[in-house]
Amino acid sequence: MTKTQAQAPVRSLDQRMDALRRANDIRVRRAKLKKDLKDGRARIEEILGDPPEYVSTAKVFDMLMAVPKFGRVKAGRFLNTCRISQSKTVGGLSERQRAELIGLFNR
Repeated sequence: MTKTQAQAPVRSLDQRMDALRRANDIRVRRAKLKKDLKDGRARIEEILGDPPEYVSTAKVFDMLMAVPKFGRVKAGRFLNTCRISQSKTVGGLSERQRAELIGLFNR
């Protein structure tokens, strides 16, 4: 008995190019958002409270790392305090987690 390899569905070139274009657009917009966070033009509380669509699949940890004076340790501590996994995405946050995390910034 041989094990069959799981195959991704066959996609047309147009579908692949469209997916690449979307992924690229999201990467560019996230990079700009992280720069805006770093430079103080965007506030993490607002992004977590009402995340733009392109941020929903980003990791919360990565977003925290873009905040000034935040490094791996502080970002990790914030997530631990709110009982949030480091692999959690912004869109995957529960209302409790979202409110608790925003609360930490407003203290």
